[in-house]
Amino acid sequence: MREARDLKRFFAQVGKHDLLILDELGYVPFSQAGAELLFEVISQAYERLSLIVTTNLPFEQWTEVMGSERLTGALLDRLTHRVHIIEANGESYRLKDARKRYGKPGREESDAPGTPRRPPGSSGVPGAKPDKQPNT
Repeated sequence: MREARDLKRFFAQVGKHDLLILDELGYVPFSQAGAELLFEVISQAYERLSLIVTTNLPFEQWTEVMGSERLTGALLDRLTHRVHIIEANGESYRLKDARKRYGKPGREESDAPGTPRRPPGSSGVPGAKPDKQPNT
């Protein structure tokens, strides 16, 4: 009973907006319940709200994420009706930036993206004294 009330409130909140953005759709596969909920959200938004969907997957691979060919077909039918598809082929700007920052030869593995950086001369151990630099 509470779940039904929460869903009704959720759909009311979604309906108050003019734009719904689904970013990185397909990054993680949906459970059956998750796929059905996404379908319901898109169905409720269909021809009422503007939708922006970002994904790296071609439509042919959406079934793998949604888990059902029939559900995927119905979802794509709604998403692709009166749509503007903008294909952005090329290197990811995040990957390009990471390569620019970390892709230089001679970098150590500890300098890889996602690794916390420490100031020069720091040992990385809290409370430790800074490394002494040799006199030259």
